[in-house]
Amino acid sequence: MARDQRRSVPPDGERSGARRDLNFTRPSLARVYDYVLGGREHFEIDRRAAHGFLNVAPESAQVAKDSRNFLRRGVRYLVGEAGIRQIIDIGSGLPTTGNVHEIAHEIDPTVHVVYVDKDPMVLTHARAMLGDDDTTTVISGDLRAPETIFDDPQTRALIDMDRPFAVLLSGILHHVSDKADPFRAAAEVSATLSPDSYLLISNFLDEDPRAKDLERAFLDSVGSGRFRTWDENRRFFEGLEMVEPGLVYANRWRPDADTPVGNQVETLYVGGVGRKV
Repeated sequence: MARDQRRSVPPDGERSGARRDLNFTRPSLARVYDYVLGGREHFEIDRRAAHGFLNVAPESAQVAKDSRNFLRRGVRYLVGEAGIRQIIDIGSGLPTTGNVHEIAHEIDPTVHVVYVDKDPMVLTHARAMLGDDDTTTVISGDLRAPETIFDDPQTRALIDMDRPFAVLLSGILHHVSDKADPFRAAAEVSATLSPDSYLLISNFLDEDPRAKDLERAFLDSVGSGRFRTWDENRRFFEGLEMVEPGLVYANRWRPDADTPVGNQVETLYVGGVGRKV
């Protein structure tokens, strides 16, 4: 999700009210990415965690930006070309430039969007931002337990699962450990799709020589971040028909004038969109 206006952040430990349930003693993935993307909603512990991988490869900050750009292009395709009018964004994260619902509504303001996250700060910001928008909502849910998402009453109120819809898994499956079985989670998400629905996925790729060092840095700093092979990333789309150009480096997926094709971190990140036939 995103927001154009930024406000200053009180010193660590001085937040109250709706934020009393936040954990400031360990890094949050949402806040770490917010810092890397130039946001303001992060703490010293998140900044230290981010530098755990930025110190290994300073250029890796571009991966986060490429991820967001791929997501935006994917949403424009889904709404503008594929005709999707219902979207579930799982692991939506903290504000950055360009919300999924804003991008979708530029094409059709009737598109329904359900944001899903489990980070209290994300939920607080999203609810404040969305207000009484009757086409968009945010719920607390966990990809590892898909029923917390697809059986949620708010999801059911906005998404007609008998009609085509899209699920976005942008930059989240690589934060699901092998032990937690991300392939099962992706398969369960695919199983919920009605015919002509779509699944968008983007992930870290284990091809570049830097990948192993970055994986260790992510695991040490934020506790997750698996760089998987091409074959492993293809497994996430099993049973789906791939939209052209298939699973590719994310910057090579339908690039536009703002896509930095061929940049120095392009080989660290893949993306694709599959359709339920």
